Amino acid sequence: MELEIKNLTKKYGEITALNDFNIRMSNGIYGLLGPNGAGKSTLMNLLTDNVKRTSGKILYNNKEILSMGKDFRKLIGYMPQQQGYYEDLSARAFLLYMALLKGMKRREAKRKVDELLEIVNLTDSAHKKLGSFSGGMKQRALIAQALLNDPKILILDEPTAGLDPKERIRIRNFISEIAGSKIVILATHVVSDIEFIAKEVMLLKQGQLIACDTTDNLLNRIENMVCEVTVRDGEVEQFEKKYNVSNIFRNGDKVIARVVSDNLPAEFEKQIVRPNLEDLYLYFFGEN
Repeated sequence: MELEIKNLTKKYGEITALNDFNIRMSNGIYGLLGPNGAGKSTLMNLLTDNVKRTSGKILYNNKEILSMGKDFRKLIGYMPQQQGYYEDLSARAFLLYMALLKGMKRREAKRKVDELLEIVNLTDSAHKKLGSFSGGMKQRALIAQALLNDPKILILDEPTAGLDPKERIRIRNFISEIAGSKIVILATHVVSDIEFIAKEVMLLKQGQLIACDTTDNLLNRIENMVCEVTVRDGEVEQFEKKYNVSNIFRNGDKVIARVVSDNLPAEFEKQIVRPNLEDLYLYFFGEN
C-alpha cells in the first residue's frame, strides 16, 4: 500500500497555504509537526478531499484519488481537531450513527462499536450522553469514530488533546499497534506522542515541507546544538530573550536552562546534551 503526494499546492487567493508538497508514504506512522498556520489542516483537508486543490496529484497505489471518488473515501478514517457531535446522543448511539453513515451493516457496526468503546476506555460510559462527557472523553469518542470502518489511511489531528497521561499512553500505544496495516498521519503539538512511534516525522513551515526523516536522523541534524547552561536567577529573563530555551529547571541553588541554537552561549558554563524532539521543534520553529 502506498500513498504518494506530488507537487501538491493549495492557494486561497494570494495566500499559499501549501506549496509544492511531495512525499511517498507506506504503512506506518507519519508524525506531522508545525506551528499554527503552517498548512497542516490544509494538507489533511486535501487528503480527505474536503477542499479542492490548486495543483498537484494525490495517488493511492498509483491511482489518482479524484478518479477513485467514494472508493477512496471508504479507505479514509479522519479525526479533525474540531468535530461536531450530537450532545443528546450517547457515545454508543453516536458511534452507531457514524457507522451507518459510513455504510456499515448494522450487525457489523454493533460489533465494531463495542470493540472500539473497550479500546478507548468508554465501555462504562457507553450509554451516557456526549454532552456530559469531559473533554478527554469526547476526544476518545472521536478517535473511535475515525476507526469504525477499519480505514487503510488514518488521519488524526491532535488525537490526544485533553487526555491525561495514562489515557494518552493508552491511545498512543493503540495507534502504534494498528499502524502495521495502515498509513497513519498524526498531526500534533505534543511531540512526545510521536517521538518513539513515528516511522518518519514531517516538518511543515509556512506551507512547505522543510524536512521529512526518521526521528534519529532528524535529531542527528542538531547534534551538538543543544546544551544545558547554568544561569543566575536575575539573568533568566534576559537569557530567554536572547536564546531558544526549551526548558528551565532548578538543581539545588542553580538555575539550569536548556538551549537550542547554532551558536551556543560561550559566556556561560554549559554541558552539551543529546537533543530530543522538543528541541528539534524549537530549533526549526522557535522565535529566536
